[in-house]
Amino acid sequence: MISAKSLLAGLAILALGAAGWIYVKPPKALTVAERTAAFATPLSPPDGPLSVYHLGHSLVGRDMPAMLAQLAGHTHASQLGWGTPLKAHWEPDIEIQGFATENDHDHYQDAKTALASGAFDAFVLTEMVEIEAAIEYFEAPLYLNKWASAARDGRPDIRVYLYESWHDLNDPQGWLARLDTDPERYWEGVLIARAMAQDPDTRPIYVIPAGRVMAELVRRVESMGGVDGMSSREDLFARLEDGTLDHIHINDLGAYLVALTHYAVLYHRSPVGLPTQLRRADGGRANAPSDALAELMQATVWDVVSTLPVTGVAPP
Repeated sequence: MISAKSLLAGLAILALGAAGWIYVKPPKALTVAERTAAFATPLSPPDGPLSVYHLGHSLVGRDMPAMLAQLAGHTHASQLGWGTPLKAHWEPDIEIQGFATENDHDHYQDAKTALASGAFDAFVLTEMVEIEAAIEYFEAPLYLNKWASAARDGRPDIRVYLYESWHDLNDPQGWLARLDTDPERYWEGVLIARAMAQDPDTRPIYVIPAGRVMAELVRRVESMGGVDGMSSREDLFARLEDGTLDHIHINDLGAYLVALTHYAVLYHRSPVGLPTQLRRADGGRANAPSDALAELMQATVWDVVSTLPVTGVAPP
């Protein structure tokens, strides 16, 4: 016969085991099949210029939204910081580094107030990089869901997009390798999969695949031995005051490429033939790509965007 003491000990072990299972149980996330089904039906193209809200950090910046607005003829607003996680934008007691500097312009609007107004047709947000740290330490999927829900509370038909960015050129895992694998490892496989799983209606959060566009352009340029105005990936990135390469922040050419990617996703249109000479946010003339490089950039953007169902764009 089992003694009462042994029975209690056994129950205690079972209880601890159950508690441990609950603790290590992974967060709820959509399966690959569920995500595929959620993005199976493309969005309808917008009827005209959108009003776009950008939330993020210096990989959004001021110049890229300004270039996008010139390409599309639309209005925009933003809230930015330096390396800012979505959690810091949401929680009032967490400081947003660089807030005063990055939002000192006419297009700044407080994010929560702007989204609650219902004035915006599209909401584009991005998470901090390193994206692994955002997930592990800053609850990235939870706050992606919070921001998407807040946008839809203000306007149920708003289109929500996660801007997939990139990482340091010197990443030890390999820059191109990570641009290939990070979408499923992190951007879609974790952020979107978990954020959409928390939504009772499983409404899609679409993707602006800037990282994958950048990877494809770099492969094309480098395989060609260069094209007028670009010979390697480094030509998309800025230079510091001392002339050394900035391994994470893009220059005018990079901003133009990312703006083209946003345009193609938001408007469901090929960017081939769009203007190349644009102005930065401060009104100064941006460095324009050569005709050959612009043609390659525009074609590459559409080749990538139009083949990914997560963009919401129907294949041509």
